[in-house]
Amino acid sequence: MTRLGRALTASLVLALLAGLTSCTQDEAPVTLRVLASPELADLAPLLDDLRQDTGVELEMTYEANADLEGQYPGGAGYDLAWLASDRSFQLRVQDSEGRLTRPESTPIMRSPVVVGLEPDVADTLREAAPGGRISWADVADAAADGTLRFGMADPRHSDTGRAALVGVATAAAGTGRALRAEDVSCDRLRGFRSGQTLTAAGSRALIDAYLAKPGRTNALIAHEAELLALNAGDRRAEPLRIVHPDDGMVLSDFPLLLLDREQREAYRRVVDWLLSSGTQRALMERTFRRPVHPDVEPSGQLRADVGNALSFPDRLSVVEQLVTDYGDPRSRTADQVVFVLDFSTSMRGERMAGLRAAFAGLSGADDTATGKFARFYRGERLSVVRFGGRVLEETTVTVRGDAELRTLNQLVADGGYDDATAVWTALDRGYRIATAAVRDEPARPVAIVLMTDGENNAGIGYEEFLRRHEALGADAEAVPTFPVLFGEADAAALERAARATGGRMVDAGLSSLSDAFKEIRGCH
Repeated sequence: MTRLGRALTASLVLALLAGLTSCTQDEAPVTLRVLASPELADLAPLLDDLRQDTGVELEMTYEANADLEGQYPGGAGYDLAWLASDRSFQLRVQDSEGRLTRPESTPIMRSPVVVGLEPDVADTLREAAPGGRISWADVADAAADGTLRFGMADPRHSDTGRAALVGVATAAAGTGRALRAEDVSCDRLRGFRSGQTLTAAGSRALIDAYLAKPGRTNALIAHEAELLALNAGDRRAEPLRIVHPDDGMVLSDFPLLLLDREQREAYRRVVDWLLSSGTQRALMERTFRRPVHPDVEPSGQLRADVGNALSFPDRLSVVEQLVTDYGDPRSRTADQVVFVLDFSTSMRGERMAGLRAAFAGLSGADDTATGKFARFYRGERLSVVRFGGRVLEETTVTVRGDAELRTLNQLVADGGYDDATAVWTALDRGYRIATAAVRDEPARPVAIVLMTDGENNAGIGYEEFLRRHEALGADAEAVPTFPVLFGEADAAALERAARATGGRMVDAGLSSLSDAFKEIRGCH
């Protein structure tokens, strides 16, 4: 290139730079009020660079209200909202029938909801998992047997906790699709929930509580970024092992929402700056969140495959039902189930083998994903009433470990038979046990599972059972019966009993006795 050419090129570059500088200087400085997830407090050091480069100052308020029933954030005087996820919020807008406006939303960075395990627990779970690949089903199984005690943000108030719950419930449904109303099955989350020993309104507060109470919890369910940041600091002597569940994860994309349309020009300045490759790299290095910019390569610890990204439900009612079923994670009350089981001679052979297999599976022998989600769990109170022409034997245990489960399995495996079938006498005895439990601990949900393969031919009749049930009053009304139709049982009579007690009948002939027990345990 000639000297003249070099001079012209330099002049053009200077002119271009001058034009860009003039353009930036012409853009009026502006301050935008932002309702932000508390997780985003780690962005504070980058906000000065944003202001200098764009002229836009973000005034952050880290008090994002993630309640499902929360108010539209635009009504609180904010210009923008920056959330871990806007899925629940957008579903609320969708259900508002036009009363709320769907705001412009731009994903800024990503992080999956994963599990952080203390090393000894991680080793235990990996040794037991097929190929060492831990799934949500394995997590639920370990929670149910007391191996895993986890902390998770409250799904009622936290986007992170809600994403975790959706992930577990989607894996439990096993459909490979976004949860629908028929997929929300409360029995499949009881064992998982029994392992939660710590909660908080958000993940930052959760981690602080975890560090303040060592030994109480040996796992955390949170965003990958939060756990990587914890490991990078000096607050733990040994880092948590981060597990990306093999059956999928919900991915949060930390969207920036435009609430005040009058501020769209400033919003675009902010979004363009945040999505630039340099900022994306800085966000990744500072916050451990994955970049959305296709040209920014994730750092080494962010290269773990997220595998099957689980879909969020597309109906607010589904999320609401899921959160309601899960309840207050601070409550430690577990269910009680009274199994009223037919041991008449007609149960000999394959039928009794099916019953024994069902109990063994619920006690941990069923290593399928469904079995791991539906097994008996620590704290659950279980009663077994064996009957023939009369009540033959009964026992009640609270599950603390394998010893209690062996007691139940032995009762089912070694019990003798009787020639007659006193269905209503046995169910009456079941209600005596159940109503006593309700009186002793009103907060504990109690249900009865009645399994018989024949018609009533001994003891009291159905009308006498109803009279006695009514005499027990409100305590009995709180306890539904779930009859399991098996063999030649009187379907009409069992259906009447289910309706009279607020339960429903399940036909074991449509699948198996094991599946029938899984379907109805805890669902009331």
